[in-house]
Amino acid sequence: MKVLHVESGMNLYGGALQVSYLLGGLSELGRKQAGEHVLVCPQGSEIAIAAQGKADRIYTVPMAGDLDVGFIFRLRRIIRQERPDIIHLHSRRGADTLGAIAGRLCGCRVLLTRRVDNPEPRWWVNIKYRLYDHIVTISQGIRSVLLSEGLAADRVSCVPSAVDLQRFSQACDRPAFIANLGVPSDARVIGMVAQFIERKGHRYLLEAIPAIVKRYPEAVFVLFGKGPLWEAIREQVADSEQLSACVFLPGFRDDLEYCLPCLDILAHPADMEGLGVSLLQAAACAVPLVGSDAGGIPEIVHEGQTGHLIPAASPSALIRAINHLLDDPEAAQQMGRNGRQLVVDMFSIPAMVQGNLGVYRELLHQ
Repeated sequence: MKVLHVESGMNLYGGALQVSYLLGGLSELGRKQAGEHVLVCPQGSEIAIAAQGKADRIYTVPMAGDLDVGFIFRLRRIIRQERPDIIHLHSRRGADTLGAIAGRLCGCRVLLTRRVDNPEPRWWVNIKYRLYDHIVTISQGIRSVLLSEGLAADRVSCVPSAVDLQRFSQACDRPAFIANLGVPSDARVIGMVAQFIERKGHRYLLEAIPAIVKRYPEAVFVLFGKGPLWEAIREQVADSEQLSACVFLPGFRDDLEYCLPCLDILAHPADMEGLGVSLLQAAACAVPLVGSDAGGIPEIVHEGQTGHLIPAASPSALIRAINHLLDDPEAAQQMGRNGRQLVVDMFSIPAMVQGNLGVYRELLHQ
């Protein structure tokens, strides 16, 4: 069995990180069990480096997005050279549709991993998804969206994203955390890890902060990440005396395995979310969670077990949930331990690798 993987992400997070985990797990199993795996990714991408020693071969090519029609022909040349049994498309940006066309032109089986839960127009679903032999979703929430849009249940499987449990098993080094981020030594720390885009729901947390701080003056809020809205939120925080005193914006961090264990709570009030890898990472660090009932989030945030699940777009519910966890530290810590166990049981790298491998074998059998 030979699988050609296509990942268009430049940075090693989100989908690209999952592809790195997958290739690493398949490599550990060896060719006899897992077959041969080839990666196609953008020139200058971080995954091209991370996949060294994991993929059998790596091709770096120009990938300029959905309008880069030339990518079809660049990928087709690689397909003809490699002659894979399956083409596994891992990305939306320039890879899902264009990559599927290249695969179809070469007569290959085409598999798509879908990582987002946003609905698509039914007419587009009817056209686009004919290109794929099978679709893998990273959450049951995304699978439900596709089924509601008319896809047959036997064409859509769920293989959840994974967390590197070894990486996200660090103890909190409180002095280093305080010195690194500049938060007060007695702070109760509520974190959020998300790209600064509209659907992640930063605005709900910012709206909730004054009421939380009124009850817990020692509460601080650390919003990790970057994105299009980062500068506007930075200005909003700077212009507010109340927010500027308790909101920290450290940007994108590649040391989250050391930051997350020092959080008291992780909040993720997103309007839409495929699954929420930051929730998985925080749960792996035994941090209690607050998340909205959107997309795949309820698959991680189990009400009263791993944290509190709240209605989307509800700052008032966010206030109540965070205050409840701050009110009862013992219960919060137990929820954190429950979350860690959930990740161990359901979201490990070996489980994700075996799930994808099962789909490959089924496709070959068909």
